[in-house]
Amino acid sequence: MSTTEANRTTAAPAQDQAPVPATLVAIPPVDMLSTSDEPQDTVIVYHNSESEADAEDLRWRAQEDASTLYAKPARRLKTRTFSESAGSPAVNKQRTTYQQPQSMATRSRRMSHDEKPIKSRKFLIDVEETMKLVLAQEDTDANFQIAATDKGPKVLSLGTASSNGYNSFDIRGTYMLSNLLQELALARDHGQKSIVLDEARLNENPVARLSRMIRGSFWSNLTRRIDADGLEAICADPKNRGRNKAPRIYVPEQEVQMRKYYERVAKERPSMGLIVDTLPVVWDAHWVKSRNEKPGILALAMREIKKEGEDSDFEGIPFVVPGARFNELYNWDSYFISLGLLADGRVDLAQGIVDHFLFEIKYYGKILNGNRSYYLCRSQPPFLTDLIVQVYAQLDPANAEENKAWLRRGILGAIKEYHTVWMAEPRLDPVTGLSRYRPDGLGIPPETEASHFTHVIQPYADELGISVNEFNEKYNDGEVSVPKLDEYFLHDRAVRESGHDTTYRFEKRCANLGTIDLCSLLYKYEMDIGTAIRDHFNDDLELQEEFTHSPFPFGTEVPYKPSNTTPLPTPGKSQTSAEWFARAERRKVLADYYLWHEGRGIYTDWDCAKEKQSLYDTVTTFWPMWCGMASDAQAEKIMKQSLIKFEAPGGLLSGTESSRGRISLQRPNRQWDYPAAWPPHQIMAWAGLKKYGYTYDAQRLAYRWLFMVTCGFVEAGGVVPEKFNAVEASANIDAEYGNQGTDFHLIPREGFGWTNASYQVGLSYITPHQNRALGTLTPPDVFFRS
Repeated sequence: MSTTEANRTTAAPAQDQAPVPATLVAIPPVDMLSTSDEPQDTVIVYHNSESEADAEDLRWRAQEDASTLYAKPARRLKTRTFSESAGSPAVNKQRTTYQQPQSMATRSRRMSHDEKPIKSRKFLIDVEETMKLVLAQEDTDANFQIAATDKGPKVLSLGTASSNGYNSFDIRGTYMLSNLLQELALARDHGQKSIVLDEARLNENPVARLSRMIRGSFWSNLTRRIDADGLEAICADPKNRGRNKAPRIYVPEQEVQMRKYYERVAKERPSMGLIVDTLPVVWDAHWVKSRNEKPGILALAMREIKKEGEDSDFEGIPFVVPGARFNELYNWDSYFISLGLLADGRVDLAQGIVDHFLFEIKYYGKILNGNRSYYLCRSQPPFLTDLIVQVYAQLDPANAEENKAWLRRGILGAIKEYHTVWMAEPRLDPVTGLSRYRPDGLGIPPETEASHFTHVIQPYADELGISVNEFNEKYNDGEVSVPKLDEYFLHDRAVRESGHDTTYRFEKRCANLGTIDLCSLLYKYEMDIGTAIRDHFNDDLELQEEFTHSPFPFGTEVPYKPSNTTPLPTPGKSQTSAEWFARAERRKVLADYYLWHEGRGIYTDWDCAKEKQSLYDTVTTFWPMWCGMASDAQAEKIMKQSLIKFEAPGGLLSGTESSRGRISLQRPNRQWDYPAAWPPHQIMAWAGLKKYGYTYDAQRLAYRWLFMVTCGFVEAGGVVPEKFNAVEASANIDAEYGNQGTDFHLIPREGFGWTNASYQVGLSYITPHQNRALGTLTPPDVFFRS
């Protein structure tokens, strides 16, 4: 046995040795990621007993999704009639319970309570009256959420159904009160005036509840379609700060029938005010900048419904958006969202996202940052091949021929994107052979916050004696030429293409960096394409389009030395696995030479302009493990020397504090720097560690992340935000545009795309025992110390 294998074998203690806390009953957990054919719209509720002796008395209850539960016709109850002005008896009593202290002679008698039943209680509730009472008493910061930071008494009495609302029982604590408010909001959504609410829905295991909400409602509420029924929702753009707010869609010039369809929709629905515009076959950065005052959604793939003798009808293919201010199809967000969709059995949505990506490659030349007109010049980290492979693995095997045709179309699209986007200049550095985030573009990115660049532009405006707004207009119109500012925005656009916008890792240099992130992703492309050609296309895949192929070997500085087993590829219309495996082998050589630091045990970035490694420690050092590019020895060094730099109470940090540097008013924090933790970094690291045999470490990191997300959900009224503070293990991180996914009224309806996904995927990494501990909010350090 090798040393590495020995370390992996002995590093992890037995996973069932950690003792269960006294209040935790070891009940078999729900399989959160079941792939069975049984309905997935119910979850099993855990109940925590006061002692192990109570275990046999626990009863399992299936909690229906709210859309099922509250959509049922209201039952006529044989109870007292509720007065609209007075409310139910329990509500009236509650109003006098928490008033100012009175003398014993005048103070209202405290309500009586039912005896503690064996089975779960049910409460008789007037929806509107109780909602008003909960908000008035508990929502002390008036944000329509019940959180631990609210200063209310955190106790509310509800009338029991068994006593027709006369007797009552106290609902205590942030979590139960927040759940009560959420259930009331859902009941009101479905037109219910009064409900009988099961206590099990208020003290539902938080892991089961959050997973159920993601699966049952969050994905649906984040789903969009670009067709007659979905245009109004998708055209809304919170980032549009221009004068022109009219909904606008750009349709590729080649898609004549699609354009006719949207014109027909605009005519049939004049109240929408839809403007149908055309994207020309040939466009450039100047054309894109000229449309900044007329921003619009870019058309995506549709299902064409042909009608004899008539123009075709179309139906939008659904996709999932990140949420909050990001109301369009994004590139790398969609990859991680798709992992969550696949975990929840929503293969159709994940497959549709691939179809949209292929449409974008065909008509927009790349998988876009997002499908808005101002994103046309830039892409984002490429994950297409892995997404194709994962979706293909879950397609119905009964449709084998159809599936293989879909796989062929996907791989061909990925080959085109690889050669024409990532392995073509200006993104490709011909000397090192490394690819960079280096998109085209002109002017100031229009989608950013109004004051985002004020500190950069102010000195130039002062030089000319004009305001920042006036300078912005002159600069965008080309009336003012500032080469230093041009270079600044070159790097800024590159940062946004990297997906890590923004971070001091990339400040004023991103377009010059060959990053370990992009190198790992392209290695994965090469391996995935080669494997697909070999295993599914008999080692011979014919290209369907003509386009320029990137050179091989790439990179002139490091000599190419072909191995004895890998023949020199001969690029052409007929693709074989040999070419792609040779490309992957070459990329690993370049990564070892430029990006690997043997002494520090870490992968980093290479500055192609300064010809040296970056000193910024980035958590993307785990990405070569995700794609399989790291050797066993390199993986062992990363685990021994680098993991400790990034592991925090809430999971993995984006970077180290020392790499970020000192923060001040003149140098504010960036959202992708310490102490931030982001879902993509967690998911990539879990997969990489598991691939190399570090399963226990992957479980520990997943548990830390899940614990942080679950605690936020419990303590902050159901919040599932975009990013977290891993040092504090909380969502308390307010950098740049704030934390998305936290602004909602009464009930969380969307969460945030890739955070939802990280939760569903993360549950698949932890053991049943860890799942049970998570449900009781056992802190990671307590659990793993045991």
